[in-house]
Amino acid sequence: MTALAKIASSRLFWPVVMLLVLFAINLVAFPGFFTITVRDGQLFGSLIDILRNGAPTLIIAVGMTLVIATRGIDLSVGAVAAIAGAVACSIILGSPEPGNLATVAVAVAVALVISLVLGVWNGFLVAVLGIQPIIATLILMTAGRGVAMLITEGQILTVNSPPFKFLGSGFWLGVPVAVIIAAVVFGLAALITRRTALGMFIESVGINPEASRQAGVRARGLLFAVYTFCALCAAIAGLILTANTAAADANNTGLFIELDAILAVVIGGTSLAGGRYSLLGTLVGALVIQTLVTTVYTVGIPPIATMVFKAAVVTVVCLLQSPTTAEAFSGFRRRLAVRAGKGLAAS
Repeated sequence: MTALAKIASSRLFWPVVMLLVLFAINLVAFPGFFTITVRDGQLFGSLIDILRNGAPTLIIAVGMTLVIATRGIDLSVGAVAAIAGAVACSIILGSPEPGNLATVAVAVAVALVISLVLGVWNGFLVAVLGIQPIIATLILMTAGRGVAMLITEGQILTVNSPPFKFLGSGFWLGVPVAVIIAAVVFGLAALITRRTALGMFIESVGINPEASRQAGVRARGLLFAVYTFCALCAAIAGLILTANTAAADANNTGLFIELDAILAVVIGGTSLAGGRYSLLGTLVGALVIQTLVTTVYTVGIPPIATMVFKAAVVTVVCLLQSPTTAEAFSGFRRRLAVRAGKGLAAS
């Protein structure tokens, strides 16, 4: 197999190609797309906006990757994000010193702890009660929005807290804080799952849970861990989204973000059937999703057609990654090789 054939057979080939195509479209529509400027020591530009706006999706997609690798799925991440934002804003708003760093630290800590509890709940439903993951997490997806509404009392809670807003729109060493947080989450997940046996255990549970259990893998505890981690990722993303607007909106915070996260994972080459996964692929998938959204605005596609355009592009990427397409390309390469061989023999 030639080097080109190996590259074309990679799970990341078509997602990377699609990302490059989207970059090219943006460059044609906006020649300054790749321009990055420094203002007051802070980086600005279209690429920086893609990284910053795509950070919440990437964070959730990292947790979703591990859940999907165990042959599960988590539809409740958007609701968990809304709950985390609502809890943090309600604590800050109820404090006599909303701009105090200690107040924000307590609000963030409480929100994260609650998310861990919600993750354990999902893990309990899936691992202990044996409920199908899509149903188990659908329960929290439905009830979670109601819980967030109860916390905010049906209102949009607006806070004036510079330390809290720093999480969503601040910069550190010129780089958006949201991007740094996403990089830390991604790096830690990659380090823990790929530099230890944990990643292999996750894949084994996704491939064959019963065989893994008989081999000594604690599948139940592993399921608890991945659903808890996914909820923690959702809470971190929810805090970033809420801090960016300095307001908790129980109805709209993290709305449909679970779908973007799942799409990012699938585009990245991780199978919904469980087993082998790719965090690097998830990163590429998240970039494709966010670049696609940016392209919609850059090209000037009407807002009413945004979802249709997005669905069409994602469908094309998934079709190109399908086994049938891969087999067709493989057969095409074999025929070319045979023809080339016959041509050399004739000469």
